[in-house]
Amino acid sequence: MTARVTALGYLQFTATDLDHWEEFGGRVLGLMADRRSADRLLFRIDEKAYRLEVRPGDRGGVSAVGWETRGPAELAELEERLTAAGYEVTRPGEAVARERMVSDLIRFRDPDDSYDHEIYWGLSTSSQRFASPVGAEFVAGTEGVGHILQVVSDRDRYASLFLDVLGFRLSDHIDLAPGLTATFTHCNPRHHSFAFTPKVEGRPLGVGHFMLEVTDLDVIGRAIEHIEDEPHRLLKTFGRHSNDRMVSFYLLTPSDVGLEFGTGGIKIDDETWTPTRYDTAHFWGHHSVDHH
Repeated sequence: MTARVTALGYLQFTATDLDHWEEFGGRVLGLMADRRSADRLLFRIDEKAYRLEVRPGDRGGVSAVGWETRGPAELAELEERLTAAGYEVTRPGEAVARERMVSDLIRFRDPDDSYDHEIYWGLSTSSQRFASPVGAEFVAGTEGVGHILQVVSDRDRYASLFLDVLGFRLSDHIDLAPGLTATFTHCNPRHHSFAFTPKVEGRPLGVGHFMLEVTDLDVIGRAIEHIEDEPHRLLKTFGRHSNDRMVSFYLLTPSDVGLEFGTGGIKIDDETWTPTRYDTAHFWGHHSVDHH
């Protein structure tokens, strides 16, 4: 296997109120907004033209996840491997590539029919310097956008897709409960870009949360203070994870998708890394908030 995914490149969401997302993204999270039109909102976190995109919808959610690879040869190889693995792969074409601001891309449907996976190369770099409205500096660049965690119906199928087909590597496992294990995988030094857990009662299939990482704990603290004014948005309290050591809290975005907002995640060196298991996801904190 020579071709592989190298980063989580972008996320596309739907929302019922783009104006609210634009205000919230800047004030609370420090995202740099680029409002292209009444129905297209882009957010930047680094030198790339965008990392998050929001479109109008009847309800909020994740509509597409973009995975980066190095170039056209790698894209073609990944297309062949996906097709051989039984996935229906399409090439959306030049117009969609221009809209996504990439050189080329392929697309296939998530195994649980939750959203579209898009693999691309050549995401545009902006000529305008990134400037967070709150002075936040995000951990992105070649490590891409944080991570996503997904609740899945068939953990073996997702392990095969990400490890065998897309070229991710195992980071570790967390045994959350008897018979319930979370799997964490990486495609660059970031501890994980994709994690998944089996379906449990009360949690629907699909993306449970995505993560954004900043370099300064004060940015996280100020975001928590903003959320205190919107207490219905707090999902999990401030805490620290056992495996990636991230210090973070969880909130509900205007797309009704969870966000882990954190700092201090560790890096993986594949030359020395050995996957392990943990018996808890949190050293402390991260208590779920019951709004009822």
